Amino acid sequence: MNDVHELLGRAADDAGTPALSTGTVYARAARIRRRRRALVSAAALTVVAAGAFTVARAGEQQGDTAHSSVATTPRPSGSPETNAAPAPALTKAERLAALLPPDVGRIEEVLLLALTKQIPPEQAKEAHLGPLDGQYAFRKDGGVGYLVLTYEDREAVTAKEGRPADPDADLCPEPGQETSRTECVREVLPDGRVLTLWNSAMPFRGGDEVRWGPELTGQLVQRDGSQLLVRSSTGFESTGTQGPLLDEPPVSREQLKALLTGPEVLPEKP
Repeated sequence: MNDVHELLGRAADDAGTPALSTGTVYARAARIRRRRRALVSAAALTVVAAGAFTVARAGEQQGDTAHSSVATTPRPSGSPETNAAPAPALTKAERLAALLPPDVGRIEEVLLLALTKQIPPEQAKEAHLGPLDGQYAFRKDGGVGYLVLTYEDREAVTAKEGRPADPDADLCPEPGQETSRTECVREVLPDGRVLTLWNSAMPFRGGDEVRWGPELTGQLVQRDGSQLLVRSSTGFESTGTQGPLLDEPPVSREQLKALLTGPEVLPEKP
């Protein structure tokens, strides 16, 4: 009705112009209402479309942010790709223990000359050629045994014996020969090296300062004239003893064979 009143007002203002009939006024009012409804609907659609566009952009920005945060998330400190601190190097005793079963006992590196001769440790140190060369104490069941491992290259063997180590030499005694070596076994390995293992009673001589217990002894002769020597001893008795003798050598025959024939006891080739 407001549209009708507005048109009637205009008609009154336009006095002197041709008069408008009532039907004409109502027809124009209807057209005005239709145009206004159309304009309101178009405006509403525009607002809805703008809101949808805004929501879509917001979603795209949130998605982009999440993707960026995943791609640029810093790795935790100490991960392999960062500056992780290197693990401390293993001691020789730890590297030796890794090659033996855990039931051999607790292993520590020692200096036998310092123990048996009571000389200062700095004077008892010896030069070694092999990566695991040394003297080790094995503590087990209240007793203490020892392992002595020595690698000698061709030059060292020649300087000591006047010739390189000979794979053809037989260290085992002849049948019926009187010797402290018993249960001697000589084995030629597939690669030509020769491994000899034997038991030694280590007889005590009256003038000795140290009484050694029974031990298992071995020698591995290599084709290049070098050799590996090993003693697996039940221990010793003297003023420098660290404990009672073990009932048996700390490293068995099978374990000695695996140890001597493995690459870990040999120096790296130049």
